[in-house]
Amino acid sequence: MDIPSVELSSGFRLPLVGLGTYDMLGMPCVDAVSDALRSGYRLLDTASRYSNELSVGMGLRESGIARDEVAVQTKLGGGDQGFDEPINAAKESARRLGVAHIDIYLIHWPCPSLGRTVDSWKALLTLADEGFITVPGVSNFKAHQLQMLYDETGVWPQVNQIQCSPALARDELREFMSERGIVAQAWHPTGRKEGMLGDAVIIRLARKYGKSPTQIALRWSVQQGISVVPKSSHHGRQLENADLFDFSFDDADLAELATLDRGEKAARDSDVEEEF
Repeated sequence: MDIPSVELSSGFRLPLVGLGTYDMLGMPCVDAVSDALRSGYRLLDTASRYSNELSVGMGLRESGIARDEVAVQTKLGGGDQGFDEPINAAKESARRLGVAHIDIYLIHWPCPSLGRTVDSWKALLTLADEGFITVPGVSNFKAHQLQMLYDETGVWPQVNQIQCSPALARDELREFMSERGIVAQAWHPTGRKEGMLGDAVIIRLARKYGKSPTQIALRWSVQQGISVVPKSSHHGRQLENADLFDFSFDDADLAELATLDRGEKAARDSDVEEEF
């Protein structure tokens, strides 16, 4: 299985499909990670908040895939924001993962009530300058929050992982990001929680292309250069989630899918919602 990638502003190649590991724990997580890598996945997504970095690292080692072939992505928890704190947290994440460096390190949530977002971003840039992380990025940032980071440091994040699917297209945010060289990565990319997979548009396209509703949702993202990190511990579904590159939507399909967008107000609001 060969998964295409998108090039970041630094030249780093980000796979368009990775394995999400939210809510995976213990040996089931180890086995899921190992299976995915053996099948051809080359991007692993975790976070300190998921409490599974140790299991993700074990799965990486058990897979037998060379470390330098895999992009390991994890995230800074809200409780570790600041300047010294993110530097220590990144090193702790690497220790749990069993890796010497982190490929992609994201600020998980802006957590504006803490007032430490800019300091945290400066810490990530320091870690990047030192070579400890390859790609500094963020997650759940809105346009004005991204702008704040740039205004204070002159550096845009390379990646912003956001809630995104045909049900939450985030068109204005993604346009803002694209104009500044920020690549979008989608969490909850299937729109399952919005009930999208049972929609008549999705079902019709699934029949048209001989694909599953999940594959239709995921194809919408990757066709637009949005990286996705769907979660599955089931080997067959892992294969299905990455089998997206033998068909493409035409303009009429995309117009139909656009009718599913519930608008920005339906997405989680990182000005209000915070996770520590």
